[in-house]
Amino acid sequence: MEANQIMQIFADTAFVRMGGSPEELRTAEYIQAKCAEMGFAATIEGFEVDMADMQEATLTVDGATITCKGYRGAGCADIEAPLYYLRGDDKHALSGCKGKIVLVDGYLGYWIYQDLLENGAVGFITYDGNANYADRDIDQRELRSYVHKGNKLPGVNINAKDAIALIRDDAAIAHIVLKQNEYKGQSHNVILDLPGETDEYIAFTAHYDSTSLSQGAYDNMSGAVGLLGLVEHFAEN
Repeated sequence: MEANQIMQIFADTAFVRMGGSPEELRTAEYIQAKCAEMGFAATIEGFEVDMADMQEATLTVDGATITCKGYRGAGCADIEAPLYYLRGDDKHALSGCKGKIVLVDGYLGYWIYQDLLENGAVGFITYDGNANYADRDIDQRELRSYVHKGNKLPGVNINAKDAIALIRDDAAIAHIVLKQNEYKGQSHNVILDLPGETDEYIAFTAHYDSTSLSQGAYDNMSGAVGLLGLVEHFAEN
């Protein structure tokens, strides 16, 4: 695949394409068409995903409104509690979570969420962005079902600069309001089955959706381009 072809693919898919969105399906159909150009019939197979339309997401700390985005899939809630800054995942730090809305230092992964549940947190705040950048972008995040397993805590995501200010000012009381409509949507896989010399399968995969703030050239249309390069190779060999 020539460099100009690769750059054209990036240009053609230079839009936000979150999983389950019309833009994600549009990209699936684009990849399918690229396979057809090389003589292969790829199929698009839908699968069920958790989706949510956010109606309201607010965070108030000590009476001041902090710009935020609510976690999709984190349910609906109206909760006020003391704010607690979780500095680590050791037992001593986690012991302070009980009855608190917890500001998590870093990404909310599976095990940190389980720690919050086990230690009695009633809500959570995460952050992203960079304190040294001028923008105040906030990524749209979701609380996935394999993480909460039916035990949902309300959560919001804020910009790093606001998180730093909360810690610096020794913020005391946080209030989270979440209102959202949760439902099952459709995401899609693009599947190309190439015959080989045995009945065993080797699977090569890459996701082609993006986050809410990204056109996803690096994460991960580059991976999808790599797979199209394999398709091109087998079309010629």
